[in-house]
Parts: sequence; structure tokens; C-alpha cells
Amino acid sequence: MRSVGSMHGKGPRLGAMAVALAIVGTSALAGGALAQDEKTINVAIVGNPQMEDIASLTPQLFTEPTGINVEYTILEEQTLREIVTRDVGAGGQQFDVVMIGMFEAPQFGRNGWLVDLNQYAADDADYNVDDLIPAVREGLSYDGGLYAAPFYAESSFVMYRKDVLEAAGLTMPDAPTWDEVAEIARAIDSDEMAGICLRGKPGWGDLGAIFTTVINTFGATWWLQGEGDTIGAAQIDQPEFKEALQFYVDLLADAGQDDAANSSYNECTNQMLNGTAAMWVDATVAASNLEADDSPIKGQLGYALSPTKVTDASGWLWAWALAIPENAPDKDAAWEYVKWATGPQYLQDAGELLPGGWATVPPGTRQSLYDTPEYQEAAAAFAQKTLDAMLAAPINNPGVQPRPGLPGVQFVGVPQFQDVGTRCTEEFSAAIAGQKSVDDALAACQQIASAVEGENW
Repeated sequence: MRSVGSMHGKGPRLGAMAVALAIVGTSALAGGALAQDEKTINVAIVGNPQMEDIASLTPQLFTEPTGINVEYTILEEQTLREIVTRDVGAGGQQFDVVMIGMFEAPQFGRNGWLVDLNQYAADDADYNVDDLIPAVREGLSYDGGLYAAPFYAESSFVMYRKDVLEAAGLTMPDAPTWDEVAEIARAIDSDEMAGICLRGKPGWGDLGAIFTTVINTFGATWWLQGEGDTIGAAQIDQPEFKEALQFYVDLLADAGQDDAANSSYNECTNQMLNGTAAMWVDATVAASNLEADDSPIKGQLGYALSPTKVTDASGWLWAWALAIPENAPDKDAAWEYVKWATGPQYLQDAGELLPGGWATVPPGTRQSLYDTPEYQEAAAAFAQKTLDAMLAAPINNPGVQPRPGLPGVQFVGVPQFQDVGTRCTEEFSAAIAGQKSVDDALAACQQIASAVEGENW
């Protein structure tokens, strides 16, 4: 599915920052005109295959039975985060529903910016909130309140071409170290196929996500825990952090994809599907696309836990989830959409209607999905591996030292990390591109991170 309109909303045009996909509204998609008595809600979501899928199904499965038209604004990850944080934090009314994750949900809930969805979900038997996987529900909650409903949830793991490794006489361990992954990547790298694809695009949720799991398991951290709810001393100048960045830069230089500094999740998805990368360490949800019925590499993949070095586990825990801002113009209509998009019936309908079949339905949120025979069969290659990775994610103890903020693996759960993580990954991405040295990138990041030492979170 591709763009059928320009980016829109209740505010000014989003301009060149708004990329990926834009959909004018479900009434237009369905080929009809919006009746005067129909409601319209504005929904901001991330531009990835699972969200493109739900946008394509919205006219038939949601707008027709409810009469509620949905106008989507679909954005790249970093752009979505910036716009949603700015709008919701300022009490704006641009969106009725916003897509956020485990970084934002507890912080925004703590700040009073979001509706506690328990007031709708707790007594709704059709929604069955107790079917949500507990770790995912907890990660989107604060002080007992559920501030976002999960659309899909994930950890991270290694995805690799079994046939390529077998041809090279290599075996991927079930729980590899980063050194083992790097050795395999360098051995199978060729002019036609990169040994590994990794994120290099700046952004705290792009390069910052995977790289933070690397620094955690290398024994590094962004900051130490300060006194009370404060941020302690920045740690980017420590040897463990340098070792992690040098390792990452060298691995991409030796065996990574072309233009790594501009690659993130979508680019590596395409690299794997096109057969130009043999391995990828990233979100478990990617397996849904790689194993889809229409995937050219379906059945050729193996999966292993996220690589480690000095910690026992390193995989992240994340959910893309739907939240209702406290100032949303129509909270009841917004809940009807959230209930549908994150409820059990959508998973059933999507499994039957999506071109990629049951393997492509949004994973990781509901236990009932993993009890569904059709999903068990279609996702046999990765379903249990996904659950294993999510259970292994060290959400409350991701590294070797205490750090500030709310729980998180691939991010530091403090508001300041959005800016610091994004600015620092610009430096790291420049090192990946060969535009500056690792030492210079680290020095610049240390200065950026030090500026928030002692601040409350």
C-alpha cells in the first residue's frame, strides 16, 4: 500500500519531516463520501508493515460497522515520536489516538497526559484485558493505570539465513555472544550479500535502540543512577562504552550492508527480503514479514536469542501501543478504535484477510493468539522463539550497574533520553559512515550527556 493523499491533521502541514505513508481517511479508501452524521477521528501511527496492514483493513472492519471514519497520519519512527511528544505534552488536540511505546507510556501516564484505559477496558468482556501478556501490560502501565493498549509487542533476536550458514559450514548457537555473531558475519560476507544488517540511522529509537542493548551487555551505561530521582554522571567516556561503539562500527565496516548509516528497521527488512543480507539483529516482529506467505525467503531462516557479552541476556522488550491523549477531542470514539485495533477479534480477522496470512498478524500481545491453531502452524518457525526472547528480556536489570529512570532495556527511562539519545546517535552514525572517529563521536556525546547530570526525571 502506498500514499493516497498528503499528510494532514488538525495542525499545520507536517512538511518534509512526514514520510513513509499517508492515508486520507477510511471513507475515501472505501470509495465513499463521509456522511454528515459520521464521526471522524485522527490517528497517528508509525510507518511499518503491520500498521500499513491495519490501515488497509480499517474501512471494512472498523468504519463500516461503527460509522467512525479514521484519518491516519503515518510517520517514520523518529518523526512520530517528536510530533506526538510535542503535541501530547503541550495539551494539543491534533490526534484522538496516538501510537507510542514502552518508553513514553509510563512517563506520559506519570505526567497526566494520557487517559487511563482501565476505565474502559476493565469491565469490557469482549476486550478481555486479562488476555494481554502480563509483561507487556506492565510495561505500558504506571502506578496501576494502563496508559496504552498494545498493538504488537516484541523483543529482539538474531535472524539468519540457515542455507547461507550451512553452505559455509557454520552453526549459529541458540544463545550466541556478540563475538560469535561477528565472526559468522565476517565469514559469510560477500560482494553480493552482506554478512549482517544493523541499524545505523540516527535516532534514539533507531540506532539508539539496538546500540543501547549492545552497550548494556558490554558492561556500559549512558548514566549512573543519581540521588533520588536524578540522573547521575554520564558514562560515555568509560572504556566499556568505547569498546562497544568500536565493535559496532568495525562490524558494520567489515561485514555490514551498504549505506549502513542510513539504515534502520525498514531498510534491513528489505535487505533480508531481497537476499542482500544474510543476518540481522533486530525486533522479533520482523519474523512476521520474513516468514509471510508471500516472502521470497520463507522457511529459509533460523532464529537465536539476542547476542550477549558480559550479561546473561540483552534482548529488549517493546510494544507499539495505542493511547488516548487526555485532551483528545472524542475519547469515546477513540476508545472504540483502540478496542478494535488491539482486541482479539482483529487478530482473527487479520489472519484470514491479510495477503501474508496468519504469520503476519501483530504478535506478542495476547496469549490467546499463541493458543490459536492457525497461528501456531503459520508462525511455527518463530512464535516460541519470540516468546522466549520476550521472557528473557532483562527489563528491570539490563546492565551491570544501576541506572536512572523507569525500567527499560533499549532506552533509558528518563525524558532527557529522547534528546540525548538522538543527538548522540547522530555522532555515532557519523562514525559508522566514516565521517568522524569513534573517539570524536564519544567525546561529543559525553558533552551532550553530561549537560543533564543532576536533573530530575
